[in-house]
Amino acid sequence: MMIFRLVFGLLLVSGLLCFATYLATGNAVWRRRGIVVVKWTVIAGLGFFAVLILERLPRFL
Repeated sequence: MMIFRLVFGLLLVSGLLCFATYLATGNAVWRRRGIVVVKWTVIAGLGFFAVLILERLPRFL
């Protein structure tokens, strides 16, 4: 569980840093990288919530 939180947090921070670099430099490469990182952050978040649901599923059955 802690690994999912760590991965999610690191992806979130790296996405913010990519967008901050894009704002500072105006280079479109950093914007594209930020979008890719945010996409993977959303996927990691969905995986995190899927694990939470699967952990609690036996209690409801």
